[in-house]
Amino acid sequence: MRATLMYGAHDVRIETVPDATLREPTDALVRITASCICGSDLWPYGSMPATERGRRMGHEFIGVVEDFGSEVSGLKKGDLVVAPFLWADNTCDFCQEGLQSSCRHGGGWGSKNVDGGQGEAVRVPQAQGTLVKLPVAPDSVLIPSLLTLSDVFCTGHHCAVTAGVGPRTTVTVIGDGAVGLSAVLAAKRLGAEQIILMGRHKVRTDLGREFGATEVVAERGSEGIERVRELTGGDGTHTVLECVGTNPSLATAFGVARAGGFVSRVGVPQDNEIPFGVPEFMRNVTLTGGVAPARAYIEELMPDILDGTVEPGKVFDRTIGIDEIPEGYQAMADRQALKVLIRP
Repeated sequence: MRATLMYGAHDVRIETVPDATLREPTDALVRITASCICGSDLWPYGSMPATERGRRMGHEFIGVVEDFGSEVSGLKKGDLVVAPFLWADNTCDFCQEGLQSSCRHGGGWGSKNVDGGQGEAVRVPQAQGTLVKLPVAPDSVLIPSLLTLSDVFCTGHHCAVTAGVGPRTTVTVIGDGAVGLSAVLAAKRLGAEQIILMGRHKVRTDLGREFGATEVVAERGSEGIERVRELTGGDGTHTVLECVGTNPSLATAFGVARAGGFVSRVGVPQDNEIPFGVPEFMRNVTLTGGVAPARAYIEELMPDILDGTVEPGKVFDRTIGIDEIPEGYQAMADRQALKVLIRP
């Protein structure tokens, strides 16, 4: 079968790899019908050291169940399913606490002996706990939005939930990528009364306004902080959703947080230092967030997609086939595409 491998920075290749097959009685074999490129894939795309053995890529996909092991129940051949970006048994103590990202028997796509999501098929470990059935056909117009349940919509929702977003909450969202825009949508869905989106790409911030942003701040650094404070009577916002992952974005997040506020960080950290000093300490700002347990949120968020209340799939602005995946990476890196949908 064909799959995506990354051999280093800007070196993405489509190659023939061994067919996905069942290995454990808890596995399922899924033929992929829709997948995508994630903004987090761009970090290794920009900086991964060259290697002779390619790294399997992709962690978001929808597909059809082709086969499953003897210990898998609740699934049948032909079911259309979505997979969260981390697989989990959904039964261990961490999973029962809603922290499937720390599952004792879970892991990540593309890890040792596990297929990546940017290909033709996937062996799904812990399939019964990982996969969620979708009540639509593979060619449904809802597929792009349902695919966001694999990662970005759930990640944006996690960011908002851990920050405590709710009715009468004021929110700043930092980052106009797919996760940031999903965080705007999540904050609106949770009832936030003011949502300030910090971003500088008009096409993206226009979508942010459609998703629920009440204001857009294009300035960065100290100028951006000053502008947000102007929009909030000098106080900053109750919650800040940091969806980039760099130290400058985190410093901005602390700068626009209201005293007693919460900064939730879901952007994959690219820096090792947290700019939390005396000013943040004296204002009792709380840092929270982390990797999203997407599996915990899929059933909660899916109904609003199915009935059209939300359309997170609007973050996809380009659709390609498998052979075009290297060009899709470059398009996202060049900001010519927001998020690329892959149709094998």
